[in-house]
Amino acid sequence: MNFLIKILYLISKLPLKILYIFSDIIFFLNYYFVGYRKKIITQNLKKSFPEKTAEEISEIRKKFYLNFSDYLAETVKSFTMSKTETRVRMQHINQHLFHEAKAEGKNIILLAGHVFNWEWMNALATVVPQKNCHPVYRKVNSEFWEKQMKKVRSKFGNDALEANEVILNIFRNKNDGDSIYLFVADQTPHSSHVNYGLEFLNQKTPAFIGYDKLATRMDLIFLYTEMKKVKRGHYQINYSRIEPDGEKFTNNEVVRKFHRLLENTIKRRPDNYLWSHRKWKYQDSIKTFDSEKI
Repeated sequence: MNFLIKILYLISKLPLKILYIFSDIIFFLNYYFVGYRKKIITQNLKKSFPEKTAEEISEIRKKFYLNFSDYLAETVKSFTMSKTETRVRMQHINQHLFHEAKAEGKNIILLAGHVFNWEWMNALATVVPQKNCHPVYRKVNSEFWEKQMKKVRSKFGNDALEANEVILNIFRNKNDGDSIYLFVADQTPHSSHVNYGLEFLNQKTPAFIGYDKLATRMDLIFLYTEMKKVKRGHYQINYSRIEPDGEKFTNNEVVRKFHRLLENTIKRRPDNYLWSHRKWKYQDSIKTFDSEKI
């Protein structure tokens, strides 16, 4: 295992333009021969975009495989990518929102989706005035990848927190405008925890709602994180504030608003979303379905 780590880190030190050659090879093999989760990807796309023709679905799927291959190469690169290169490749728009939160003395909850390349969001810690930046992650079955990904997400002064401990951490810590928590909030809950669902991309969708407890119980600032792939190896993140309709958020309001924003992002560039995950596999386990259109 140590040998594998050394190999990965050596590969990671290669320039991205070289790693993208590997990405092209992976794409060619995957798209034309292996067809990684092709059936799942096709089904997800057809159900999400019933208005699109077979040719349009096929084109989105092909571009997805290209972006997915780049995601793999970029994730390996993140093991050793420097702070300087990260800041060049990842542009953060509307940084004034972080300064406003600091002035208001309120901690920030960032809500992002599985839009490429969310793994590079960690560089945010290098440009914001907050002292504490906590990427939130879910444990994976592989001890090796668990260790490596936590290490990557704790770079640049970040302190990565496991999903099961983050809510308690937020409640216990001082709400003083000095902390940011980064949620990839379109996670699929386990079947035993599918308490709430809504319509998202034309489908009944189980929704992770842990952050909703924070919205209704604490005076925090919620920011939507919209990732945009400008060109290969260069991304732009546009932050926008999610506001309640009334004086404060009602139950599941922030969940609905996040999914509406994410759906709009996906519709603008559908090939940049992670279609290979089984997002809708537990839709029949939803205990409470919100029929309100997002």
